[in-house]
Amino acid sequence: MDLVANLVYVAPAAGVLALLYAAWRASWVSKQDPGNEEMTTIATRIQEGAMAFLGAEYRYLAIFVVVIAGILAVANMSGEGRSWWIAVSFVIGAAASGLAGYFGMRVATNANVRTTQAATKGLAPALQVAFSGGAVMGMCVVGLAALGLGGLYILYTTAIFPTAASAGNLSIALNVITGFSMGASSIALFARVGGGIYTKAADVGADLVGKVEAGLPEDDPRNPAVIADNVGDNVGDVAGMGADLFESYVGAIVGAMVLGLGFTAVSGGHLGPIVLPMVIAGVGIIASILGTFFVRTKEGGNPQVALDTGAFGAAGVMAAATFGLAKVMWPESGTTVAGSSETITWMDVGIATVIGLGVGVAVGLITSYYCSLGKGPVNGVAEQSKTGYATNIIAGLGLGMQSTALPILFIAAGVVGAAYFAGLYGVAIAALGMLSTTGIQLAVDAYGPIADNAGGIAEMSHQKPEVRERTDKLDAVGNTTAAIGKGFAIGSAAMTALALFAAFVQQTGITGIDISDPKVMAGIFIGGMLPYLFSSMAMNAVGEAAMDMIEEVRRQFREIEGLLEGKAAPDTARCVDISTKAALRRMILPGAMAIITPVVIGFTMGAEALGGLLAGVTVSGVLLALFMSNAGGAWDNAKKSFEGGGFKMKNGEVHEKGSEAHKAAVVGDTVGDPFKDTAGPSLNILVKLMSVVALVIAPLIAVS
Repeated sequence: MDLVANLVYVAPAAGVLALLYAAWRASWVSKQDPGNEEMTTIATRIQEGAMAFLGAEYRYLAIFVVVIAGILAVANMSGEGRSWWIAVSFVIGAAASGLAGYFGMRVATNANVRTTQAATKGLAPALQVAFSGGAVMGMCVVGLAALGLGGLYILYTTAIFPTAASAGNLSIALNVITGFSMGASSIALFARVGGGIYTKAADVGADLVGKVEAGLPEDDPRNPAVIADNVGDNVGDVAGMGADLFESYVGAIVGAMVLGLGFTAVSGGHLGPIVLPMVIAGVGIIASILGTFFVRTKEGGNPQVALDTGAFGAAGVMAAATFGLAKVMWPESGTTVAGSSETITWMDVGIATVIGLGVGVAVGLITSYYCSLGKGPVNGVAEQSKTGYATNIIAGLGLGMQSTALPILFIAAGVVGAAYFAGLYGVAIAALGMLSTTGIQLAVDAYGPIADNAGGIAEMSHQKPEVRERTDKLDAVGNTTAAIGKGFAIGSAAMTALALFAAFVQQTGITGIDISDPKVMAGIFIGGMLPYLFSSMAMNAVGEAAMDMIEEVRRQFREIEGLLEGKAAPDTARCVDISTKAALRRMILPGAMAIITPVVIGFTMGAEALGGLLAGVTVSGVLLALFMSNAGGAWDNAKKSFEGGGFKMKNGEVHEKGSEAHKAAVVGDTVGDPFKDTAGPSLNILVKLMSVVALVIAPLIAVS
């Protein structure tokens, strides 16, 4: 028992290690050559735009955090199993998520220009700089999460609610810790929605006017929306994805800890089931750090192989370590949970965790298959482009719908398998297993927008063709890693939501959800509808903001004399301002809906109806997220199929960049942009945030 109690310090210690590693990597990146004056000027504009947006967004969110913290404090001021300290946890969770995004984006915008300069020397040094920038984001996310959760657990169980004084204090401490998860989820939703609106408004405007109408190349310096587009890559795909996985990571840990309480209660107070999730997270950080040292490639090598080696290597280390941790920390004779006679052993827990790891890898690989450049499904979308815009869009929609089948089957199999071995706790620990190597998974994902920015800087600063070729090679791999990252994020969202749902059921004391109950069925229908309403808000926001951007780009081409000839500079600041204002103005309503709906349903219709709401939003949200993300990814790479040496159709015809087929593919890509970078990824957070809110209010609506 003493060993188990002491192992809780692994989580905050590993968090500190991750932050030290991130600081070391950030320092190394800053010492690399940023290139000539023209390159640094462009990079400074991108960084200033990104940090200005983040600063404005955080000012909005600070008000939100204060208001919600006040409500939480008042609502939990008194009552059995409640404490106002939940508001403190909420604020710390929100602050940790915000800090992770800030540090990660600061370094990413430092790394982009240094990646461009490194590409003048070769592919290998460029990969090293880009991946190092991504690693800072990854390690900041897991470091702050592990330090925050581990630190709060130690504080609450030793000082605020000492478990030595009262066994009931452990339940209070875990309930209070759920506030940390809610804080992380709240910031994540606004970061994803706001960042997604920003980046896609700029991207659509840059593509439709710059590429289709004016015939300009990608990232041409004459295009006024290019800087805003590059800023958007950072606020959407670095800060947004970081916040997304931060809340998944935290949610999986918290869900497993709350479910572990049931085992502790029937095993004589053994803390292993509660502490194990935090220790798995801590060891996962160490495995992720080790994995980063294997991301290496030789000149002329394949960056994808290097990135996969690091990610899969870390997963392999984690799979082996999990069994050792379970052996040490689980009650020796196994344990049962209240209401069941099945004995769950350390081996069962280890297998459930590895099942989660396997499902995460499988969903990522399936997503890669449906979205990767030069593969069957994407080639089919490119082929359909030869007959126009409509057939390209129809092909992308069909592919997106088809792509939901295999991931859902793997997720379902993972849920059933994990539950078979370790019950609902197994589902929660499987979600954590999937997310245990988040540090390197996010590093690989954040590498993508850095490489994309590097290509834009190369184009705008008129680098030699071979430099752009190297950055394009890194960017092409980045598109694949982004697709894998989105699939991984969706899969983890599904598993995390189920873990939180199971914790909600335990905390409310409901024994089951009867779908013949009209209130429950009403909750299911409302939950199933919400992802569509939420997506419509996000899509409409992008469309309206893109209209403003398109009009502004057209105006500049029309009114700034010599702009298209390259004799005058565009007003890029105006485009950055349009995206910033649109994102901040339109992110509020979707975020508020996600928080308010479960509260209203829970207090007016009861815990069972709220359970129905969570079931509906999880099923509908995960399917819609897969559809949107994969369709958008396929449209994106179908467009890129034309932008190398042209795309060769089945009949032997070659359709080059600028052809009618290419223009159709560009239009398809602009349709897919808000699918894959705004609405789709944001649905992950909608699903998890509603589950977290339900878990936070569970003691207030518990069945007596």
